[in-house]
Parts: sequence; structure tokens; C-alpha cells
Amino acid sequence: MIRVSRRVRFALAGLAVFLNACGQSPPAGREPAAPPPAPAAAPAPPPPAVTARPRIVVLGDSLTAGLGIAQDEAYPALLQQHLDKAHLNYEVVNAGVSGDTSAGGLSRLDWALDGDVKVLIVALGGNDGLRGLPPEELQGNLSSIVERAQGRGIKVLVCGMEAPPNFGRDYAVAFHRVYPEVAKKYNVALVPFLLDKVAGIESLNQRDGIHPTAQGARIVADNVWAVLRPMLT
Repeated sequence: MIRVSRRVRFALAGLAVFLNACGQSPPAGREPAAPPPAPAAAPAPPPPAVTARPRIVVLGDSLTAGLGIAQDEAYPALLQQHLDKAHLNYEVVNAGVSGDTSAGGLSRLDWALDGDVKVLIVALGGNDGLRGLPPEELQGNLSSIVERAQGRGIKVLVCGMEAPPNFGRDYAVAFHRVYPEVAKKYNVALVPFLLDKVAGIESLNQRDGIHPTAQGARIVADNVWAVLRPMLT
């Protein structure tokens, strides 16, 4: 029987404790291998480039908002299609609010002109005419909108409207004159009548006889595009 001295037993016990703490025993005759180096972290991909396009804002009422038709059928969305086909790098912003008057459009103008706005299309006044609001108020509101936009270096296109015959000929004539007078005073582009070739045609309007169908909206977009396109050259 081989006797092991107390000193050797203590040494072996200490070695066992050490190896257990390391979690493994070295193979006989070999030193324990060094752990492999941790793999280098892959570089983070660069963030995607964000290129904001200059904007064309259409400030209007339910005719602009596209009441009764899909958003992609409203004439601002169709203007975007015209721009894309012409390879013109602009983003059309539909700032139409149903029921809005010219005063309402003026009150939210600062919000509408947020961002890099290059062109403002003003298509307001239909509800002024339906409510019989004074033409001089319409003219004052449109003038303020144009002045504030031009003060920011923004081009303006004014879209004319016509008043219904309910309030008499004098009112209709005074209402009609507002748009060309504003356009002339501030030297801005003018669409004489936004609903040209659409108003009064049953097949191009919804049941209310006021808001265009999808087909009517395409004609409205063409009316605006004919004047807008030369402004972007």
C-alpha cells in the first residue's frame, strides 16, 4: 500500500479546487488552450439617406380634400402623378379642409406652409359663395394669403371660383371679379375657374351636384396642371 504524505494530499486537493473553478481539467501532458479571441463587432450600417422634396401645397376646401372620392382620386394626388411623369421632383401636400372658407384657409396658413414650400395653390372661396359672404372679405382674405406666401418667397397660383345664382347677378359678378383682380394685383398665376368643364355636368359630379366624381377630378387636375406646369420650369 502506497502512503501519500499529508503535504502531497494538500497539494492535490488544492489543484482539484483550482481545476474545478476553471471548469475543466487539462489533458495529460498538455497545457490548457487559451480561449479564442472574441469576434470583432460588425460595423453598423449607415442610416438611410433622407431627401426631403420641395413642396407644392394645395390650400383648399372639400373640392381639394376630395370629399366623396378616394384620396388618390382627388386632384392634388393626380397633380402628383403629373409631376412624377414629368420627372419633376416635388411633393404635393393636400391641405384641403371640408367646409373651409377663405377666412379658414387664412387662419391655418402658417401650418400649411410648414417645410420647404415652393408653390402655393390657393383654391378657396367656394364656401364663401355658398354662404353669401361679402366678396370684399373674400378678396381681403385671398390678398393676405398671397402676401404672406410671397413674403416667404413662395410662388402662388390662384384658382378662381364662381358663386351660385342664389344671391343675384350683382353678387355673382362681384364674386367673379375677385380672382382676376387678386391675380393681377400680385402678379400671380390664375386658373380662371377651377371647375371648368366639370361644373353643371351631371355625369362628372356626385349626387350633390357640387363635388366632382373621380372622372371630374381628373379634369380639375388637368385645369390646374395646365397653369402649374409652366411655373416649374
